Amino acid sequence: MPHPDLITLTEPRSPVSEAYRTLRTSLEFSGLDRPLHSLLVTSPAADDGKAAVLANLAVVMAEGGRRVILVEGDLRKPALHDLFGLNNETGLSSLIQGEAMPQELPLQDSGIDGIKLLTSGPLPPNPSVLLGSDRMKAVIETLTGQADLVLLSAPPVIAVTDAALLAAQVDGTLLIVRAGGTERAHVQRAKALLEKVNANLVGAVLTNATRDGVLKDYYKERS
Repeated sequence: MPHPDLITLTEPRSPVSEAYRTLRTSLEFSGLDRPLHSLLVTSPAADDGKAAVLANLAVVMAEGGRRVILVEGDLRKPALHDLFGLNNETGLSSLIQGEAMPQELPLQDSGIDGIKLLTSGPLPPNPSVLLGSDRMKAVIETLTGQADLVLLSAPPVIAVTDAALLAAQVDGTLLIVRAGGTERAHVQRAKALLEKVNANLVGAVLTNATRDGVLKDYYKERS
């Protein structure tokens, strides 16, 4: 039974699921001039539903025929392995700290056609050092060679430097903003931090917004 947060699986015909498909289309159009082979999903602050957005986006991307690798880049509070009911004994941290890139990456089957998952692995004492390393760049390069799209999760961009470090290494960054929860000043601060590292901020997803009493997640183009 899919996790309740995977609404694109549990309620594929719901307005929220359709909103994720709209997000997919918007991202595809945004990548016409600059193809998105790797996309980071982060947020200004915690408690934003980032993992659920990332997982549901992966589902609709796979529905569209893409081979997707989900990467848990949050080496502080990982959540993706719980959403898919997988173990977290080895993963991204194991790869970064290894001496050489293994022939068989520790990717796990998500149970959904077209989606593989790289969990965080054991949580390191120095996440930012690992994520900003040349080794991390090599991991991203290897992963993009094995999928049509690599989707990465990251901690809140204001809290720690992890997200900014990853944003500088990927093709695009998507910011998650929670209606009624994320402060405007935090959104502006997050945007400034991402621009400082020349991140390609492709847009934002507003969660927890209501329209006609129905929970909606929708894509908002940058002005």
